[in-house]
Amino acid sequence: MFGLSAEHLLVLLVAALFIIGPERLPGALTTVRKAVVKGKNALGAMQQQITDEVGPEFEQLRKPLRELNQLRGMDPRAALTRFVLDPAQAPAEPVVPAVPLTAKVSGVDMEAT
Repeated sequence: MFGLSAEHLLVLLVAALFIIGPERLPGALTTVRKAVVKGKNALGAMQQQITDEVGPEFEQLRKPLRELNQLRGMDPRAALTRFVLDPAQAPAEPVVPAVPLTAKVSGVDMEAT
């Protein structure tokens, strides 16, 4: 739950027991649970409203963002392997470096090496 391990939840529960007190702890937990459920329902309703209003354009926007997110987590070795083994994924145009290869980067002369 919320990316917390059982140990973390136990520590939070014990801390809440000391801070809130044993008499008010069940009521506080119920209030927190209701707030979380209410927030989850509000987010679901908001997502459904966006989907209804934007329609297919929303899916067209999500696909490139999903692909970008996949590329963001890819290291150079995985990217090279993907492009070598699946040529359909390779870019149509050659990638041009932003910095010319003859430029000095961090005090290193690229022409001398």
